[in-house]
Amino acid sequence: MIINCVKSMSTAARIGVLFLVIAIPVQAMPEFARRNNMSCAACHSAVPKLNKFGEIFASNNLQQPNWRETALDLGDERLALPRYPPLAIRMQGYVQAREGESVDPLTGETESASTDFQSPYLIKLLSSAPLSENISYYFYAIFAEKGGNGEVLIEDAWFRHRDIFGTGIGMQLGQFQLSDLMFPREVRLPFQDFMVYRMAGVTYDRGVLFDRAIGGLDLGIGLVNGNGIEENLDINSPGYRRPDNMFDNDTSKSVFGRVGTEIGPVAAGLFALSGKQQAVAEGDAGLIDSNRETDKRALGVDLSGQFGSQTHWYAQYLWNSWDGFLDADPGKDYRWHGGFLGVDYIPSDLWAFSLLYNYADAGDLADTDTIYEGIEINSLSFTTSYYFMRNLKGVIEVNLDMLDEENKTGEYWTGHLTRENYILVGFDAAF
Repeated sequence: MIINCVKSMSTAARIGVLFLVIAIPVQAMPEFARRNNMSCAACHSAVPKLNKFGEIFASNNLQQPNWRETALDLGDERLALPRYPPLAIRMQGYVQAREGESVDPLTGETESASTDFQSPYLIKLLSSAPLSENISYYFYAIFAEKGGNGEVLIEDAWFRHRDIFGTGIGMQLGQFQLSDLMFPREVRLPFQDFMVYRMAGVTYDRGVLFDRAIGGLDLGIGLVNGNGIEENLDINSPGYRRPDNMFDNDTSKSVFGRVGTEIGPVAAGLFALSGKQQAVAEGDAGLIDSNRETDKRALGVDLSGQFGSQTHWYAQYLWNSWDGFLDADPGKDYRWHGGFLGVDYIPSDLWAFSLLYNYADAGDLADTDTIYEGIEINSLSFTTSYYFMRNLKGVIEVNLDMLDEENKTGEYWTGHLTRENYILVGFDAAF
């Protein structure tokens, strides 16, 4: 199968239009508008979607050529401080009517609320600024997400050097999403997610990414811990009361990368990943991790382009191989695949319309009586956005679940036991 071609593949990243670049996941951040004295429309075709200028700005390390003029003049050429704390806020609030239920995979007990006030759905504090001619930083903190009040979570948080040792190679160090090399989730117009990225585990991780443009190719390769941004390992040896912490909880690293180019009017890329992940113990619906590390590989193809100036399209497909993933049959390689197809139509400053189709086939994980049967998805989302202001939009989204409901077939309540149709109405603002 095609997935076997990536076992020892060295691949990489496609981006930007000028310089050595990576797909920096900068979402709607009015701080850039304030600092550079320009409208949000300079970088966004419809917030948070970037236009060509916005892609160039992101690729150029989030810096304008005159970035020094936006810093304090303290009479010290070796000190560049912003004139004020570079902060921005993003807030979302929705009302949702949903058919889906929460099903306990062990007991089959269900909970549901057919109508739901989801406000605040999300509150983020964002910050970014140039630190030197070549180095910038970016991070955001989530103060509330999906009802998780009282929690603070840092997702994107990185330093970027755009020209290490004068080689023309860019380097990014910190927390970021591997999937940002293809289509950054943070700048999508639909509320619905790019589901295959989440299910394949190619979203947030900690690591380093190198990139460079060579001829007609944009190349990049990176290393990450491979265990996301929540797992870590406490260490307290040697000595008494010498606690420390490692962000990785095993000895392996995941290598990933992308190579991209322009084929006429179409941007095309090839993504590959090879690493390790924890296996799942037999029984208990796949809820328990075992102590085994197993091989994980992914191969992806992404395409994007435009029809005229108002219609943008994009497509992603991922093939995944999780070797020996289930303890029930540790000698078996579990393969599955999926992707998405999206179209954004932006006819004016006031309106944006989006279609997003998500599809995944659970493959060898189907009928395993584990929660991984839930990889199966076949849904279509339609989103209408109305912009009251450049940085304030109203959103209406309808999601149609095209999979049939299934009855319990094994020991546990897994699989597609409930439909996931929903309609969502609300606001999305950045300031």
